[in-house]
Amino acid sequence: MFPLARGYCVAVFGLCLGGLVIFSDDARGDPVEDHDHYLQEIISREPYYHPEERRRNPEVPLEREPKAKLKKEKEKPLGTPVKNGKKRAEKKSNGKTPNSNQETYRVPEEKIEKCPPLGLETLRIDDFQLHASTVQRYGLGAHRGRLNIQAGIFEDDFYDGAWCAGRNDNSQWFEVDARRLTKFTGVVTQGRNSLWSSDWVTSYCVLLSNDSHSWVTVKNESDDMIFKANQEKEIPVLNEFPTPVIARYIRINPRSWYAEGDICMRVEVLGCPMPDPNNYYHRRNEVTTTDDLDFKHHSYKEMRQLMKIVNEQCPNITRIYNIGKSYQGMKLYAIEISDNPGEHEIGEPEFHYSSGAHGNEVLGRELLLLLMQFMCQEYLAGNPRIKHLVEETRIHFLPSVNPDGYEKACEVGSELVGWSLGRWTHDGIDINHNFPDLNSVLWEAEERRRGYKKMNNHHLPLPMWYLSENATVAVETRAVIAWMEKIPFVLGGNIQGGELVVTYPFDMTRFSTKVHEYSATPDDHVFRWLAFSYASTHRLMTNANRRVCHTDDFAKEDGTINGASWHTVAGSMNDFSYLHTNCFEISMYVGCDKFPHESELPDQWENNRESLLVFMEQVHRGIKGLVQDKQGRGIPNAVISVEGINHDITTAIDGDYWRLLNPGEYKVTAKAEGYSSATRHCEVGYDMGATQCHFVLARTNLSRIKEIMEQFGKQPINLSLKRFRRVRHRRRQL
Repeated sequence: MFPLARGYCVAVFGLCLGGLVIFSDDARGDPVEDHDHYLQEIISREPYYHPEERRRNPEVPLEREPKAKLKKEKEKPLGTPVKNGKKRAEKKSNGKTPNSNQETYRVPEEKIEKCPPLGLETLRIDDFQLHASTVQRYGLGAHRGRLNIQAGIFEDDFYDGAWCAGRNDNSQWFEVDARRLTKFTGVVTQGRNSLWSSDWVTSYCVLLSNDSHSWVTVKNESDDMIFKANQEKEIPVLNEFPTPVIARYIRINPRSWYAEGDICMRVEVLGCPMPDPNNYYHRRNEVTTTDDLDFKHHSYKEMRQLMKIVNEQCPNITRIYNIGKSYQGMKLYAIEISDNPGEHEIGEPEFHYSSGAHGNEVLGRELLLLLMQFMCQEYLAGNPRIKHLVEETRIHFLPSVNPDGYEKACEVGSELVGWSLGRWTHDGIDINHNFPDLNSVLWEAEERRRGYKKMNNHHLPLPMWYLSENATVAVETRAVIAWMEKIPFVLGGNIQGGELVVTYPFDMTRFSTKVHEYSATPDDHVFRWLAFSYASTHRLMTNANRRVCHTDDFAKEDGTINGASWHTVAGSMNDFSYLHTNCFEISMYVGCDKFPHESELPDQWENNRESLLVFMEQVHRGIKGLVQDKQGRGIPNAVISVEGINHDITTAIDGDYWRLLNPGEYKVTAKAEGYSSATRHCEVGYDMGATQCHFVLARTNLSRIKEIMEQFGKQPINLSLKRFRRVRHRRRQL
């Protein structure tokens, strides 16, 4: 490990030889060897300012904020987290970075500027903007040096978990080209994501440039500043600059690293782009929204207050309720949007969105709060599409299934939350894998065959072990199950983060020996359409030119994948919903960054708004109707079967039902205990709107006799005993 000393970081110079950049370390006096087996940077870059043009028409030079403006008052540590502009970011600190015991430099508090991330994690910075001195191999190239990027399971994978330098010396660097003048304010770093290796950088210098040739080192007064970085590989560490620096290029130059590892980094850069209306790259990637919504991260109290505001704005179509409490006693609030809130209307399907099962995946939470506001505003404005949705559908939003986990993640802020902090409930349970495994119950019954005929292919009961008090089941999970059992949901989506893909059931492979295997439900064609309806209307999911978030290229699969073919999960919400209720459920992974900065929310809203609406509209695809007796009374729990699809659904308490189906002709049968079954041919068209398919069932003779006998308090007489008594009576007469 290299010693840390002031003035140790020196100006690094480069000789541009056909795109090959060679560096030397003047402080050590060691020449840099150019070994063939080291992969060098191969993409040449034109300087931002041509030397001749710069002499004729000087641009804004690399500069710092005027020192005269600095006030020597209270000091604040460099290692404090960025809190998306929230007041909690201004809390006093002991001079150590969150999640670490490292000492940090102090600078005047009033000059700490809160600039957002440039977007390495969210992929706003593309691969061509990332460069490095050397790399070990392609899978550890500069394009992999993104904060929180995840590696493959195996070492030497094509997609690995960091940028790693080709050799360990002080001349290595990782560079970001912002493509425009940017006010840089700080850097966040991690080590390499790996199950097998331990690699991270413990200190580094930062250099900046306007032309990628002349570099200036960030200084602490007159000395080159050495920032203390990571003490392990996963917890992000933030270092802010003493004063913001304006430049186009920024380099991180590792000065020391873990003694038993290599130079490996994952990075995010904080910076505010300077105004530049002529910048081509900015215009090309710019996304603006015209919706007047509350684009911010909401704490638990702020979320509740926002729900209340929307309810006050649209009292006739909204209702707030809670489905239970979290481990720490926070209520799990939901909001209903309907023309008759609080009532189940006959013939009107029920839909739900939920999010936040993993507390640190917060984008879904904010998307539902934005969608709630949007639907209220558009309904009041008379938007016919929104009015139709509200008047023909009963919609439920559950924005935060795991509020305890969210509060943990929110406490450190979006840049420092890492990949796992806040993922689990307060008592350490992953809600997304905490539902009962009904897949195994069904498949084992099918294998036994003799029990298969007696086994329903729908509404499988909860296992007895799951109902016991000693079972490892989160209180939040039990609350969600009770919610799903109470309301006859037809279609649902749970919004997650960390990827950009839509998954559909089954999420569990049929054979335990398989880690990845396509596991289709009987309604596989319907699920594939439902997933595609969301992915195809998302601005990025089906874009074949977008880079992968981590290790999987889902764009080539149209942005969708069967859950089990991705990775097997027992006890998922999707599988449970399908096997225990009438609801068809899928998962939407809406972003590579689990906890995007506030500044990203308008873009993410534009990415997902149309998808959120289109998917809700799919609840009106298929057939619907009433199952009644001859007196016009609805028959609850009647079974609706579709020929050729080995999965049935049941009617709600009023006898109404909804069966999601793709366009086509179907032979549908309705049956109920005590009634004769009835069969109809129902046709589903391509136009939106479910086809009505009603059934009237007649009582069977046996059920009618039983009803009459029970009505008069009599029991049926055993016929054989009655015949014996008649014979004995005749003999006595003789």
